[in-house]
Amino acid sequence: MARTPEDYAQRGIAELISLRGRNAVITGGARGLGYAIARRFAEAGANILVGDKNAEGAAEAAGNLASAFGVKAFSSQLDVADSASMAQFADEADSAFETVDIWVNNAGIFPAAVLADTTDDEWDLVQDVNLRGTFLGCRAAARRMRETGRGVIINITSVSGYRGRPSIAHYVAAKHGVVGLTKALAMELGPLGVRVLAVAPAMTETPGLQEQRARYRENSEAAQGFKEMEQKILANFPLRRFGHPDDIARVVLFAASDLAAYVTATTIFCDGGISAF
Repeated sequence: MARTPEDYAQRGIAELISLRGRNAVITGGARGLGYAIARRFAEAGANILVGDKNAEGAAEAAGNLASAFGVKAFSSQLDVADSASMAQFADEADSAFETVDIWVNNAGIFPAAVLADTTDDEWDLVQDVNLRGTFLGCRAAARRMRETGRGVIINITSVSGYRGRPSIAHYVAAKHGVVGLTKALAMELGPLGVRVLAVAPAMTETPGLQEQRARYRENSEAAQGFKEMEQKILANFPLRRFGHPDDIARVVLFAASDLAAYVTATTIFCDGGISAF
């Protein structure tokens, strides 16, 4: 039964933020931002299915969550760009849970490439993972949530989904697509009781960013250029720091919870204020 505004108004904060008894699916959940989201969800009481290309990492993440928070936690190998892999992943969610209440499309890649030098394969890979992968996840979630008449789909986009940036045109295009997909699906599913929204981080201290730094360190000239780029970006953050995965995870928890019961078809920025520029 759908809750009324009065129902929410009568509930305390602890109850509104709780995810106890709900089942959450997170793509790209083995590490970084995805794992931080899964951890906050589990702390709030949700059962978790972690999907990731790294099957071993996903299994370790699920084991850690179950041990730390006493929730049910499962894992599955997942290639978000592959339709068959996503379909199998969704079937595993059905086997693990009676219903899927929260679906987070988090998996993504962030390569740098000047547009004139971007190959067809590089373009396709970024679109396939970041946009097609989100579409496939949204479709799988929508098929389940429209049947139950409730649920939340959260797409991880980026400040790059709202602005241009050099050397990542393929990424910018994909993330703009995620924003449009979020709005359209929210309009489709809203009348059925399902919320769809996006969360937009900026540069975040993830293992992927750290690995990018390490690759540049192999070339001293490139490393210096990368460091200067980071310093220029950092100077534009009003809070003067990059994000931490848990900074974004806390916002995603809000978006998934009943604290955000009237929030849909929009993007919540969690970017240290850089979108002001």
